[in-house]
Amino acid sequence: MTNPGGTLWVVATPIGNLEDLSPRARQVLVRAAAIAAEDTRHTRHLLRHCGIRTPLVAVHEHNEAAVVPALIARLQAGDDLALVSDAGTPLVSDPGFVLVRAARAAGLRVAPVPGPSALIAALSVAGLPSARFAFEGFLPAKAGARRARLAELVGEPRTLIFYEAPHRLQEMLDDLLAAFGAQRSAVLARELTKLHEIVLDGTLAALRERVGTDADQRRGEIVLLVAGNEAEDAQALGAGRRLYQLLCAELPPARAARIAAEFTGAPRRALYAAGALDDVPDGGA
Repeated sequence: MTNPGGTLWVVATPIGNLEDLSPRARQVLVRAAAIAAEDTRHTRHLLRHCGIRTPLVAVHEHNEAAVVPALIARLQAGDDLALVSDAGTPLVSDPGFVLVRAARAAGLRVAPVPGPSALIAALSVAGLPSARFAFEGFLPAKAGARRARLAELVGEPRTLIFYEAPHRLQEMLDDLLAAFGAQRSAVLARELTKLHEIVLDGTLAALRERVGTDADQRRGEIVLLVAGNEAEDAQALGAGRRLYQLLCAELPPARAARIAAEFTGAPRRALYAAGALDDVPDGGA
């Protein structure tokens, strides 16, 4: 009889409170032949807390392509493996995609063990529209690329969700405020499920002021949520800015803005605002 191979279990782990590990996730981690972990030191702490002795294999962004063939071979030989990230659901702004894609391409079973996710946890308590949302993860570290992406999102009607590093939080809020306006509603969720969990809401201007005057708000794991653009011409403006940026590579700004405005119905002056953001030199990370 042909061996169908083992299962790659994609296991969500706690984002802070270790008691959030589900009974099913615990069982899968116990029974797996090995656990592929983003940071073995971090995951070892979780396993020790739960009394789990399953061997660990490091799988992170710097070695994933190199170690995947050996892991696929183990799965094909019949081993069950578990994939975890440092916190939350693997592949969501974390490594694991290369392994999951390779396992599926090899015809192996890939099964989810759902659980904690920082973006869903933050959305559930933010008080912003949640029926439709857009997860952007971490935007580019360089200022120019980050501002260009925000200019593309200015007309997005869905709630926007971002991850951000503490040392870039002030710059990110500055750029959000410049792109979306001071009065756009937003939420800063920090250290979710941990002892010092904080969820702050208000306008982008209010959050920027709070972060600028309170260093404690620039610590820990951060999720930023921004209300979508409810204006009737929001989508036209977003499309206009995207077209304007493309045209500027070949045309003078004035002509690019005129053409983009004609094709999308976006206000021509608003397109210049996107150009002003793009002209700011890149800063450091």
